[in-house]
Amino acid sequence: QVQLVESGGGAVQAGGSLRLSCAASAYRYSWNRCMGWFRQAPGKEREGVAASTPDGTHTYYHDSVKGRFTISQDNAKNTVYLQMNSLKPEDTDIYYCAADGWGTCSSRYQYNYWGQGTQVTVSS
Repeated sequence: QVQLVESGGGAVQAGGSLRLSCAASAYRYSWNRCMGWFRQAPGKEREGVAASTPDGTHTYYHDSVKGRFTISQDNAKNTVYLQMNSLKPEDTDIYYCAADGWGTCSSRYQYNYWGQGTQVTVSS
């Protein structure tokens, strides 16, 4: 009964920051499995934003967010975070948390569990 619940979304002006949280229940992490964040715009494919193994030895960041977004994980709390700084209007999307990823952890086809999503809106 794995459940992922996102929080922290909202509306901000360009240049602002948000911190997304994803709390996982009934999920025991594995050292070689990723948790990650994806985003999806209307009519477009879900794309990987950031992902990481619990120890941080394997990470992925989409080119468009490198240097602005940071993924982190509190393994004791089964919670993953996405710190988003210098937000741009093009970051506006629904953001989804994902768990139990494999491979590069950059594709929506590489995860077993998904949250319901949280809206991020960035205005200019």
